[in-house]
Amino acid sequence: QVEFVESGGGLVQPGGSLRLSCTVPTAGFGLDYYSSGWFRQAPGYWREVIACISNSGTRTYVANSMQGRFTISRDVAKNTVYLQMNTLKPEDTAIYYCALNSDFEDLVHGDGSYWGQGTQVTVSS
Repeated sequence: QVEFVESGGGLVQPGGSLRLSCTVPTAGFGLDYYSSGWFRQAPGYWREVIACISNSGTRTYVANSMQGRFTISRDVAKNTVYLQMNTLKPEDTAIYYCALNSDFEDLVHGDGSYWGQGTQVTVSS
């Protein structure tokens, strides 16, 4: 069992910003060993990869539609991965999940070994 503590979601107006965080306190699941990433899913849509970061922190992936607006980062000391979301649009409304995988490429392709419970992001005026 892997515990995820996700926070930062909520209601925001179009053009606004949110910063999501995902902390993994479970022993043996350090972000220096596992690649981590963010995904989202809205009703009627497939789960979509947003961004991933490797266990070394030197490789990142950001989906083309998110580039320039979304940024992934992490604090290994806190074992926390972040997603900074700027210039939010109504179509960004979804449940956002963080995930881990020992293989960066597998995670980029949507295969998460462990998943958080998700946090709701709603963009509306």
